[in-house]
Amino acid sequence: MSIPQTGGGVFESFDQLAECLENGSKSKDDWRIGTEHEKFGYCKDTLQPLPYDGPRSITAMLEGIRDRFGWDPVEEQGKIIGLVKDGANISLEPGGQFELSGAPLETIHQTCDEVNAHLREVQSVADGIGARFIGLGAAPEWTHDQMPMMPKGRYRLMTDYMGRVGTHGTQMMYRTCTVQVNLDFGSEADMVQKLRVALALQPVATALFANSPFFEGKPNGHKSWRSRIWRDLDPARTGMLPFVFEDGMGFQRYVDYALDVPMYFVYRDGKYINALGQSFRDFLKGELPALPGEKPTMSDWADHLTTIFPEARLKKFIEMRGADGGPWRRLCALPAFWVGLMYDQSALDAAWDLAKGWDDETREALRVAASVDGLQAEVHGVKMHDLAREVVAIAEQGLKARARPGVGGLVPDETHFLNALQESIETGRVPADELLEKYHGDWGGDLSRIYAEYSY
Repeated sequence: MSIPQTGGGVFESFDQLAECLENGSKSKDDWRIGTEHEKFGYCKDTLQPLPYDGPRSITAMLEGIRDRFGWDPVEEQGKIIGLVKDGANISLEPGGQFELSGAPLETIHQTCDEVNAHLREVQSVADGIGARFIGLGAAPEWTHDQMPMMPKGRYRLMTDYMGRVGTHGTQMMYRTCTVQVNLDFGSEADMVQKLRVALALQPVATALFANSPFFEGKPNGHKSWRSRIWRDLDPARTGMLPFVFEDGMGFQRYVDYALDVPMYFVYRDGKYINALGQSFRDFLKGELPALPGEKPTMSDWADHLTTIFPEARLKKFIEMRGADGGPWRRLCALPAFWVGLMYDQSALDAAWDLAKGWDDETREALRVAASVDGLQAEVHGVKMHDLAREVVAIAEQGLKARARPGVGGLVPDETHFLNALQESIETGRVPADELLEKYHGDWGGDLSRIYAEYSY
């Protein structure tokens, strides 16, 4: 979840909403990579989630990183809720999931170095307080009642609303983790092609990164339970966005969609004002019940866009949102996968050629099947394993064409960051398959062993 937006002038016209998105367009030389990942913190001795307060807590983690590594604090109502430094920020998901939102960087070498540095800092502070962190798509054992609630106003509002509009919303908020990458576009046409590819091929990422086969202490029948949760959360703000594939798609069409998504809140003077279910269209007219007579600022619009949760999301960049959180190698593989597809035109064209013949039903069916069966999914004659092989090959060619060297030029490009995915293609196994094999084999059904073997 995003740190609240501030600033920006008041909207004077409806057209400015689309202009805000269009202003994200950048020349190719200025395209950047922003990687985000979440992880669960827990107490090393009890294996229970870290509380917000206390000597062994989320607060202790944030204050430790602040004091030892020079981050600046972000507070809400006098409570520390995040950190910022050099274009990156650390924020908290509702159940205390620790999230790094990385700085916009030029290469995957840089973003992977950033991930490494962050995990070293987290581990250093965690070791000192008796905490550990684990990268999974869903909490393997903890119940909702065991999860803490972070002291953020938007989460209190969302928790209440989620129970009214779906069946799995609070599971998403408190007991899931993801890794995602944010990528740029050059123009409206480029945005449309990239968003179409991002949505159509998001099920491939879901399958390759599936890492949540357990929930509340037992197998749940899915390779990615995190992905399953998103299907019954809130239909007004989730899904595969069929309109993106229709003629006339552009910035304005996405604005029209976003305006139809009910609001959560308005942020004013450090506080979240309840606007649950209200209309941003009314806000534009100065008729929002929560703030009668006021019109939205640019930061209000930016905040509203963060409350929309499709499989790929448009802001001033495009967010790829379909992957489970996971181990270190996969945190670097996810940006490699999408950068390879998106930042070379030949690769982007090849990716679209794979998917452009699918209809809405096929795209949605692939999404469902990926969450259940991972690489073993098959829909309408499309075998996920074969599709993933083709997509990863395209991504590899895209990274070769980018030819961004690392390690002082000793590494010619970024293709080695795909190695974890190449192994999955070769074996047909994703992290969820390995976890299930251990659970039914060496672990003898003792899921507590996951913490020792898979923590950072």
